[in-house]
Amino acid sequence: MKPVYSDIIQFRGGHYDFGFMQGEALRESPILANREKQWGPKRKYHFSIDEQEVKSAILQFAPGVWEEIEGLCDALQWHMHDAIREFGGYYLEYGKSGCSIFTGEDYMVRNYDNHPASYEGRYVLYQPTDGGYAIAGPSMQITGRIDGINEKGLAMGYNFVNRVRSDSGFICNMIGRLILESCASVAEAVDLLKEIPHRHSFNYVLLDKQGKSYVVEASPRRVEVHHSNACTNHFEKITEENRYRTDESMNRQASMMLQGKNSLDTYQAFQMMNNTNNGVFSSKYGAWAGTLHTSAYFPREMKAWFSLGGDQKPVMLDFQKWLDGEKLRIKQIKGTLDSNSSFVNMEILSNPSILM
Repeated sequence: MKPVYSDIIQFRGGHYDFGFMQGEALRESPILANREKQWGPKRKYHFSIDEQEVKSAILQFAPGVWEEIEGLCDALQWHMHDAIREFGGYYLEYGKSGCSIFTGEDYMVRNYDNHPASYEGRYVLYQPTDGGYAIAGPSMQITGRIDGINEKGLAMGYNFVNRVRSDSGFICNMIGRLILESCASVAEAVDLLKEIPHRHSFNYVLLDKQGKSYVVEASPRRVEVHHSNACTNHFEKITEENRYRTDESMNRQASMMLQGKNSLDTYQAFQMMNNTNNGVFSSKYGAWAGTLHTSAYFPREMKAWFSLGGDQKPVMLDFQKWLDGEKLRIKQIKGTLDSNSSFVNMEILSNPSILM
């Protein structure tokens, strides 16, 4: 078993200052060095980036995020082209992954499945003072969010479906950030997902304080919306976009639906997802499909739960108290994985897995 941890990052202030603070911290962190190793030299020439195109796209939906990237760029003393490639969430490829999401009327519980070496181990609470909604959730590629909740009580998580036939557009974690940064309700998030360009095919699961839960199937070619309280790694409506093999995804969905037939309370739902013998949690870390974290969001209570690895008790975070000015005293969330690999925030990896 491998001990792992996520650092808790808290910040209140403008986006540029937030970016600059993160850039200063990254200079002392192994995250960027590990990313460079994972991608190798082809990272510099594999992605053709039009800086103005990316800037225009981000400014259209969440202008503060662009200022955050500028702050990161200045703190790291990088060229803007490199900062956009690393933090812009546009064009960059995304490795395959698993993931499962289950929703009740007042909660969303989510397993994030991937390879440990892909995970940067940062749980971020950010309250901007220059526009945009406050957000709590784990980050990906620094500026993006894997899942989370915002100050309006909108919760979001996504599940990978396919990266074949990709197109110009935002990748999943930046889309997650744009949703939480700029949308106050499920309806606004659905409209955003219909408007923005998508790089790959993903399910986006949304829940707000009204208890409205939707699954948005989004590909570079089409977006569809439907109701479901159990979502994994295949489309129900845009079936032509699915991968050839969807058996494992369908089995996890069926397991959640069977166990959820009787109304589950909050902790029962969390256990269904996090316990290693319930048919949803995955230990397939070598296949990029092992459960790294289980998160839960409660829009009406404005709280969040989070754990790393399986068979864990969740760390419980009161997001409303944090919004009201109370600082979290916890600095790290710790757990264990049935894997030999660390997260990229923990140490310089000697032989990191290639992300592509």
